[in-house]
Amino acid sequence: MAIIITDECINCGACEPECPNNAIYEAGAEWAVKDGTNVDGTFTLEDGSVVNVADRREPISDEVYYIVPDKCTECMGFHEEPQCAAVCPVDCCVPDPDRVETEEQLLERKASLHI
Repeated sequence: MAIIITDECINCGACEPECPNNAIYEAGAEWAVKDGTNVDGTFTLEDGSVVNVADRREPISDEVYYIVPDKCTECMGFHEEPQCAAVCPVDCCVPDPDRVETEEQLLERKASLHI
């Protein structure tokens, strides 16, 4: 599962620097696949669309920090547990029940982001 940040987020920002995939963004901030990764060229998102990795994309949330699911690996291959959840003072970084993923899928994503 990718991790999501719930509406209980207090916008403290503790989670953002902990993400090894740079998948966490401040509310209202645009994001790009290339941010904090080694990827170049194009990248296929989970919905099948192929995007230029440098293209800035619309924020997922304008109210609280958010996690880009196409970049989240739950810290697989980096840490024993998701670091955003480990440092969150209000426990609002939780598994997304609508996005169940296997360890293999998460590790494949990690490999595609960190070539």
